[in-house]
Amino acid sequence: MIHLTRLNGNPLVVNSDLIKYAESSPDTMLTLINGEKIVVLESCEDVVNRTIAYRAQVFAAAGHLQALAWSPLSQDGSALQNDRSHPEITVVTED
Repeated sequence: MIHLTRLNGNPLVVNSDLIKYAESSPDTMLTLINGEKIVVLESCEDVVNRTIAYRAQVFAAAGHLQALAWSPLSQDGSALQNDRSHPEITVVTED
């Protein structure tokens, strides 16, 4: 979701995955995949940059979650108790 501003100054949050294309003539008009059109104050370049930043956050969060789900193993195949190379990972074992 990206934060944008309508022409009247009201804030708007748009699902960037639904943007089909953006055009500036002279205002920036977003056309969504359902045909809805939204006019915003931000330039096309700003919309693209915000979309890229949002997707980077999504991928970073996915990578972090994947790292949390990863269970490091020692060379003998048993789970490591304290892996210093991944301090954000805590391996919980049942006794």
